[in-house]
Amino acid sequence: MPAMLPVPADDTPRLTGVLPAALASIGGGRGAFDLPAVRSAVVVLVDGLGAHNLRSRAGHARFLASRMAKRDVIRTVFPSTTAAAIASFATGLMPGAHGLMGFRVPDRAHDRVVNQLSGWDDRMVPETWQPHDTVFDRARERGVRAVAVGGMRYATSGFTRAVLRGAEYRAGAKIADRFSEALQVLDEGPALVYLYVSELDQVAHAHGWESDRWLAALEALDAELASFERRMPRDTGLLVTADHGVIDVPPHRHVFIDAEPALVEGVRHVAGEPRCLGLVLDDALDDAARAALLDRWRDAEGDRAWVVSRDEAVSAGLYGDVDEGNLDRIADILVAARAGVAYYDRREVDRRGEDMVGQHGSLTDEETRVPLLRLGAYARD
Repeated sequence: MPAMLPVPADDTPRLTGVLPAALASIGGGRGAFDLPAVRSAVVVLVDGLGAHNLRSRAGHARFLASRMAKRDVIRTVFPSTTAAAIASFATGLMPGAHGLMGFRVPDRAHDRVVNQLSGWDDRMVPETWQPHDTVFDRARERGVRAVAVGGMRYATSGFTRAVLRGAEYRAGAKIADRFSEALQVLDEGPALVYLYVSELDQVAHAHGWESDRWLAALEALDAELASFERRMPRDTGLLVTADHGVIDVPPHRHVFIDAEPALVEGVRHVAGEPRCLGLVLDDALDDAARAALLDRWRDAEGDRAWVVSRDEAVSAGLYGDVDEGNLDRIADILVAARAGVAYYDRREVDRRGEDMVGQHGSLTDEETRVPLLRLGAYARD
């Protein structure tokens, strides 16, 4: 195993604790993250707003940056990608427990790779693929109204069914619409509200987080959050966090794995995503052949990626404790970029992913460190 594999300590503050802490604070007292008791709680998750991204563009997010101290940073999960991270946020569980182990993961029972954001079908039923209670389920059991506010296109998706069960879903087309909807929910009485902002991640993928368009989206979000905090009830706590950070990878930093036949020999499926490949090997490969392929990858990419076997990843605790039924959803070899590269396979039928500028998924600080800002009634004394 690579000696410098970055695995946070077990007591590192994690994204998994954010929503449970907000729920505990409603009508309660100080618990995880030292949150005081509130009547209602709103948790805003901004897709793709890493701590590094926010700090580097503090001048374009003066409201958020002014509320962010060095201690207001937590870690997301591995892989640092939306499917795994939001599932962990919504359940309070690490990926090894809830089973959404990444963006594209092996479905070995059907000899395929499945997209856990958009690939739900009758062979991947949300309620059985992710069977655990969500924090919203727990809120309802406590008699706390739970509401999720997001884009209209996500209202009935398989991913929403898998991770937002127990919440009433309310939709808003634009960021401003979603904050208006959240205010309406708060006017109706005490509630746990989750508000999802997808726009920064979408712009980063298309144009890069260092682009003018991303800065404009950040400025718009910053203004909406400042306005929302002023307008929400004084006894409401507000948290702002993210699922992962983003780095920009230009085309000249793309690495095509099919250019070296020895690296794809015996690989049946390529899962994961460009910053965190998952290689699913042919069942016919014996242990010696698997070890040899792992060594070839380490020789070829070990200077710019963490290359580990599934067993090594599990032993290192990258996914947390892994339920036995979820082991098969982890690829046999994982290639997590630590340099500013992205891995692609030109044999893929759909190569639109190569057009993406903003990337995430790996273990670097830029991708795994996310803000946790305490606002409203949660603001630090």
